[in-house]
Amino acid sequence: MSYSRKQSTHSLINRGTIYSLSSGHGKCGVAVIRVSGPQASDAVKKVINRDSLPAPRKSHLMKFYHPVSFEAIDKGLLLWFPCPKSFTGEDCAEFQVHGGSAVTTAMYDALGSIPGLRTAEAGEFTKRAFMNNKLDLTEVEGLADLIHAETEIQRKQALRQMDGDLSQLYMSWRQILVKCAANIEAYIDFGEDENIEDDVIQTVNEEIKKLYVKIENHLKDNRKGERLRSGVHVVIIGQPNVGKSSLLNLLCRRPAAIVSPIAGTTRDIIESAVNIGGYPVLLSDTAGLHQADDDIIEVEGIRRAIKRAQEADIKVIVVDSTKLLSKMSNTQDFISKHLKELGITTESSNDEIDLSEVILVLNKIDLLKNNIDIKSRDLKTIAKLSCVTQDGIDDFLALLTEKIKNLCGNPLAGNPSLTQTRHRTHLHNCIYHLNQYKQYIELEDVVLAAHQLHLALREIGKITGKISSEEILDVVFRDFCIGK
Repeated sequence: MSYSRKQSTHSLINRGTIYSLSSGHGKCGVAVIRVSGPQASDAVKKVINRDSLPAPRKSHLMKFYHPVSFEAIDKGLLLWFPCPKSFTGEDCAEFQVHGGSAVTTAMYDALGSIPGLRTAEAGEFTKRAFMNNKLDLTEVEGLADLIHAETEIQRKQALRQMDGDLSQLYMSWRQILVKCAANIEAYIDFGEDENIEDDVIQTVNEEIKKLYVKIENHLKDNRKGERLRSGVHVVIIGQPNVGKSSLLNLLCRRPAAIVSPIAGTTRDIIESAVNIGGYPVLLSDTAGLHQADDDIIEVEGIRRAIKRAQEADIKVIVVDSTKLLSKMSNTQDFISKHLKELGITTESSNDEIDLSEVILVLNKIDLLKNNIDIKSRDLKTIAKLSCVTQDGIDDFLALLTEKIKNLCGNPLAGNPSLTQTRHRTHLHNCIYHLNQYKQYIELEDVVLAAHQLHLALREIGKITGKISSEEILDVVFRDFCIGK
């Protein structure tokens, strides 16, 4: 544990014993009230009105009393977790009582009457777990993501991170940097006087090169973990009255947007969070895109629609199949031309459209006299449907789910993904310092090169919350046996 973290632990102890409702608020079958801190044992004895503590890590059915009036509050389960084998690493107790508001209020009043106890601040139990080395920062973030997970795939990613998979990856990189920094420090301080291997610099260079490649590959993840955590942005765009709002309502399974035959009904962006195939999706319905010069409100709506479309992960382009089918001979060319007509891309843009981020929806097929044949090569890009009869909606959802899955990946396969922007920032900083290390080594300035390794190590430490220089000294003396 670093010196600063030790200080923080002492400050937590000085801040006393905390208690709070750990289950959901409101009426429920069971409410769990957690107590943690140095006076937790005293609180347990007073609430159960006994002189001894119950056996640890077992459920005990007993009555709970008010420490002042000795009036019985409820009959429930008590779990006692003496330190360090608890969630917070401190003495910890959990009172499981009936979930009515009167019971929880009485328990709060009982615990609040005990000197030295106070209500916990938001996240304080988890903060104490971090300060007591029960969780590192990535595991804390995984726990928070698990609590807020709304889809099955989000739950899987959060659980993997909370279990420490991401932490183990970063800690393995950190250990490499600690060893390399220790070797360089030993070379600087003792290279002339002690028996230090001549090839120590070369060995460090090779290890740093391998680590550099690992971090770079980790960063080339197309933001899969971050997308899965925050949701894939899917925008529905098209000209007026092609069925964009109707499609949004179908996907949301509720009337999220007003639908009418009047052009320009939707003027602002309408957003709705949905679960598609277990993946979190933020759907955006937009104003119909066309030339609008007179109505300043409509002009602003179109500007916002274009901006949202340019920022989206997946663009769903809705067209009226009765009007535009004859113009579509080549899908790639049609989509490129149509995006320019809508104002999403510029006329001067020659970049090829990435079809993995686009779905072309041919709507209103119920009005067609002849069936539409889609070429096999276009099955991963085009979906035909009718928002009125709902024909083709299942095929469209399957296509959309596949594209979302390709963007987010499988959170259980391979190395764990980056889930936070701050992780990416610190890893980019680490890469920068490793590049600086390489430049100083080429200039044969070992001292400045060593400093860059310390800075790189600090960036990795900021991700997990473990920052210490003591470990480098430990490795120096353990591996090189200086002064024997």
